[in-house]
Amino acid sequence: MTTIADQPIVIGVGAAVVDGTRLLLVRRGREPGKGLWAVPGGKVRFGETLEEAAAREVAEETGLHVVIGDLIWAGESIGDHGHIVLIDFLAEVTEGDLESGDDAEEAEWVEITDLGDWPLTPTMFQLVDVLRERM
Repeated sequence: MTTIADQPIVIGVGAAVVDGTRLLLVRRGREPGKGLWAVPGGKVRFGETLEEAAAREVAEETGLHVVIGDLIWAGESIGDHGHIVLIDFLAEVTEGDLESGDDAEEAEWVEITDLGDWPLTPTMFQLVDVLRERM
């Protein structure tokens, strides 16, 4: 019998796409965190660098192309969904039109100062704290 403990650890990346005082968020269309808001992101594919994976996920989920910057936050999520190591980078839009796609139900620019009232994925609160410190 296979248990959750037998599952591999997954590496996930995200991109904190910041425009002035706004952060790009997507409403997740799949578990874990379905219906909650987070930065665009997802699993790293074999052979991809972390930065390539983050840029691909932004394009798939929002239609925007970005340049990936510094690593801004790292953490993990452990639960019924498994064990996910999360690595988030700063990013800046280079081109494209905002349109939700792939597993993102919606995509929106949100004022970082307004995020306290948003239904965010649990790890997003730590990232938001880091972003607020940078403001």
